[in-house]
Amino acid sequence: MSVAVVGAGAWGTALANVAAEATARPTPLLGRDMARMADMAGGGVNALRLPGVRLHPGVLPTANPDAIRGAEIVLLVVPTQALRGVTVALADRLSSGAVVVACCKGVERGTLALPPEVLAETLPGHAAALLSGPSFAEDVARGLPTAVTLASADETVAARVAETLATRSFRPYRSSDVVGVALGGAAKNVLAIAAGAVEGRGLGASAVAALVARGFAELARLGVALGARSETLAGLSGLGDLVLTASSPRSRNFSLGLALGRGEPPPEKLAEGAATADALVALARRHGVEMPISSAVADVVGGRVSVAEAVESLLARPLRAEA
Repeated sequence: MSVAVVGAGAWGTALANVAAEATARPTPLLGRDMARMADMAGGGVNALRLPGVRLHPGVLPTANPDAIRGAEIVLLVVPTQALRGVTVALADRLSSGAVVVACCKGVERGTLALPPEVLAETLPGHAAALLSGPSFAEDVARGLPTAVTLASADETVAARVAETLATRSFRPYRSSDVVGVALGGAAKNVLAIAAGAVEGRGLGASAVAALVARGFAELARLGVALGARSETLAGLSGLGDLVLTASSPRSRNFSLGLALGRGEPPPEKLAEGAATADALVALARRHGVEMPISSAVADVVGGRVSVAEAVESLLARPLRAEA
């Protein structure tokens, strides 16, 4: 199946490399900045987002939205907060039978919608899927071994997209638990900020491990409330992604937490978890689920409390049975 990629950041570029290798067909990579896309096309590298990683010869950088016409699979690699606007803008350029795949992790502010819910609202006539899991863009772009989850309510769609994108090093596992996959990706970004903040405060590896474990318990509670399957949350797109993102400064979310914990200015490009934190907590509140760690992150990112105050508040919580 032919593939087009919307979004020319690091992750979009990496997935374009994957698609071009997997399909052996030209793969349009659509970005907004005409000059930057021309530079990518001429130089064969995304110098801004993935310097030093060559584009696959089949990747065709472009700023022309018409380039996605005719694609059978369209990967939407844009931030969750931009997903609705992008889908509305591109809807009339999608082929009638195109499968749309959200490749973002978060909760939409205001609506509290997960990415698949945004697709269902804005592109109701299209089969939809979600790609998530433990993956750094540079690893994927360089062809290093990576496993992800490809979820769709229609397992036939999930299988088709997974088979299309699979390479020797990029292994998509299919799932029909769209809610579980989407929630795992959203919550792990928020929890990774917390892990980075604990590391930045110099509170030790034991504290980081405790936070990750208790954070996963929060994620699991909300997952149960939303109808997700426990095996999904404990798999690649839940626990697997959390372990990766909450343990490496290569993660923008972890790096943001590090800066906050050290009292340094946050990175210029804020991580997805910063935009998701308040929405995730609001979603949990809507379903009567308590998420104290995620709430603390939302308060810190929102400037309502300091990291020190958030840590003190979490440590002062009543003792309880582990669950």
